[in-house]
Amino acid sequence: MKVYESDKIRNIVILGHSGCGKTNLTESILYTNNLVNRISKPSNQVNMTSTLNLIPVEWNNHKYNFLDTPGYFDFYGEVVSSIRAAAGSIIIVDGTCDIQVGTDKALEITDENNTPRFIFVNKIDSEKADYNKVLEQLRERYGKKIAPFHIPMGKDKEFKGFINVVDMFARKYDGKNCIKVEIPEYMKDSINPVREMLLESVAESDDKLLDKYFAGEEFTIDEIHKGLRQGVISGDIIPVLCGSTAKNIGIHTLLDMIWDYMPSPIDIGYDNKESEFSGIVFKTLVDPFIGKVSLVKVCEGELTPDTEIYNINKGKKEKIYHLYTLRNKEQIEIEKAVAGDIVVLTKLSDVQTGDTLSTKPDRNSFENIDFPKPQIYFAIEPLNKGDEEKISTGLHRLIEEDPSFTWYRNHETKQTLIGGQGEIHINSIKDKLKEKFGIDVKLSDLKVAYRETIKGKSDVQGKHKKQSGGHGQYGDVKIVFEPSEEEFLFEEKIFGGSVPKQYIPAVEKGLKESLQSGVLAGFPVMNVKATLYDGSYHDVDSSEMAFKIASSIAFKKGMESANPVLLEPIMNLKIVVPEEYMGDIIGDINKRRGRIIGMEPSSRGKQIIYAQAPQAETFRYAIDLRSMTQGRGYFEMEFERYEEVPAQIMDKIIEEVKNNK
Repeated sequence: MKVYESDKIRNIVILGHSGCGKTNLTESILYTNNLVNRISKPSNQVNMTSTLNLIPVEWNNHKYNFLDTPGYFDFYGEVVSSIRAAAGSIIIVDGTCDIQVGTDKALEITDENNTPRFIFVNKIDSEKADYNKVLEQLRERYGKKIAPFHIPMGKDKEFKGFINVVDMFARKYDGKNCIKVEIPEYMKDSINPVREMLLESVAESDDKLLDKYFAGEEFTIDEIHKGLRQGVISGDIIPVLCGSTAKNIGIHTLLDMIWDYMPSPIDIGYDNKESEFSGIVFKTLVDPFIGKVSLVKVCEGELTPDTEIYNINKGKKEKIYHLYTLRNKEQIEIEKAVAGDIVVLTKLSDVQTGDTLSTKPDRNSFENIDFPKPQIYFAIEPLNKGDEEKISTGLHRLIEEDPSFTWYRNHETKQTLIGGQGEIHINSIKDKLKEKFGIDVKLSDLKVAYRETIKGKSDVQGKHKKQSGGHGQYGDVKIVFEPSEEEFLFEEKIFGGSVPKQYIPAVEKGLKESLQSGVLAGFPVMNVKATLYDGSYHDVDSSEMAFKIASSIAFKKGMESANPVLLEPIMNLKIVVPEEYMGDIIGDINKRRGRIIGMEPSSRGKQIIYAQAPQAETFRYAIDLRSMTQGRGYFEMEFERYEEVPAQIMDKIIEEVKNNK
C-alpha cells in the first residue's frame, strides 16, 4: 500500500447495534474495492464480533482506515479504543426496527467525544424497512441536526437506489456498479419536504446562511456543500444516508461522502511534518504465532522503519524495524506513516495499550484511554491440576489485548477473580484462554468475604497446663473482650506481675493469630478490643508458647460468650438508567436488602441512582440491570463498609459453611 499524506487520510469508526450490518458493511466496502469477490448474506454471519478490526482501503486516491467494532455492549472497551483513534464515525441503523440500544450507545459515545458522524440506515431492501420512521425518531432526538441526504428509490425487493437530495440526482445500483440516473417523475413531489429538512440543517451551521435562509434566498450548491462539511465536522449536522449492505447499495456514495464531509487529520490539527514522531497505542492484539501486535495512531511527525523510539510511559527504548497496516489479519508492509495515519507495529514486548511512543525521550505522555469499569465478576479455576500458573500467564497476556477486564487473586477467599462487562465478555475470555493458550477453565460464583465480630462483653480465663517428663507447659490469662471501633485493639492492665512482661507480647500475638478464624463459621474477626488484666505463671514451666496457646483458648471462650455475629460487605452503587425505569430499579434495590441514598439527573433523560446493598446481592446485578432496562442501564460499584447480617440469613450462611467442610 502506498504512502498517503495527512490530507488524503480518513480514520472512521463503524458503530451500531449487534446485527445491524457493521461487518456486512466492511465486506461491501472491500467488495466495492475489488478486495473480496463476494458479500456474505447477513444470515451467514453467525460469529459475534468481539474485537475491533482494522480495514484500510484506497478509494479515489485516498486512504480510509475503517475500524469495525463489536455491537454487543459486553465488548464496549473495543469501542472506547476505536473512538480514540478515529476522527469520524458511521453509525449503522437497522431500518427494519426502532432505534436499538446499541444505536443509543453509539450516539451517546459520539456525543460525549463530539465525533463527526454519518448515520447509514441499512436493510432498506427489507419489506419491514421504514426509512421515514427512523428519520422521525432521529429528529425527535437531535432536532435540526439530522440532515437526510437520501430518499429511497423503490421499496422491499424493488429497492435499487436513492435520490441524492443534496445534489438533486438519483443513483441506481446493479450490485456492483453505481449509475447516475434521472430522478423518477413520480418521486419529484416527495423530495421537497426532505430537502427542506436538509436546508434547515445547512442554515443552522452558519449565521450568514441562516440569514439567507430566513430571507428566502436560495443556497448555491457550493454553499450547501461548504455548510454541510463545516456542520458535520463541528458536530452540528448529522447526515442520514440509506442503503443495503447485503446488496451493495449505497456503498459507493458512502465512500465518496467520507472524503467530501469527514475531517482529515489536518482538519483536527495533525498537520505537523516538522515535529518529531509521537503516537498512542490504542489497541493491542496478542497472536500466539506473531506475538504482540500494537495498533498506533500517529499524532505527530512521521515514522519510518529502522527508527529508535521511546516508550514514554515505561521509560524504555524500542527499535522499529518494519511498519505495517493490517487487513483481515494480513500484515501489509508500508514505507512510512504520517501524522493522522494508523500504523501496526510488531514485537514491542513492553508496549501496552495507552502507552505513548515518541522519538523524543522527554515528551509528555498522552492522556490515558478511559476504559469502562467491570460490571460483573466470576471466580475462575483450571480444570486440570497444575494449570494455575498458566492461568496467570494467559490472563496477563489477554489483559494487554483487552484492558476492559481485570483479574486478581483474593487471598482471603482463595479464589482467582475475573471482572468484565458482562457474562458474554467473561465467557469470551474463557474461550480465548482455551484457543490461544490451551487452558481449560471453569467459572463459578464468588465467595463473600464475611467477617465476624461481637456485640457484647465477656470476661474469660484461658489456661494452658500440660505436664510431661521434664519441663511442662503453663500459661494462664484473664482477658476482657468487648466491641471496638478499631480493627483490633489490645491493652494490658497487669498489676503485681501476675503475667511477667516478657510474656505479654506472646499473649498479643496469640490473639492476633486467633483473629484469622472466628467461632461462628471460621471467618476473620474484626472490631474487637481485648484487655489482659490478670493471670498466673510458673517459674519453670511457663513460656511464650504456653501464653500464646492460653490467649487463643481465652479468645475462643471470649468470642462465644460475647454475642458473636456475622458481618457482610456493603457496596456503594452508582446506577445510571433512563428515567422510565426508575421505579423498577428502586423496587429491585429494596428487594436486594439495599437502600437508596440519593438521585440526580444525568444527560439525555437519564437518572443517576446512588444506593447501597450487600455484596452477596450484587454478584449478578449487571445481568439483571440489563434485563430490567433493555440494555440501557449500567453501574459502578465499590466497597463501603461492613454491616451485621440479619439473624435468619446468618444462620443459613453458617449452616452452608459447615456443610461444605
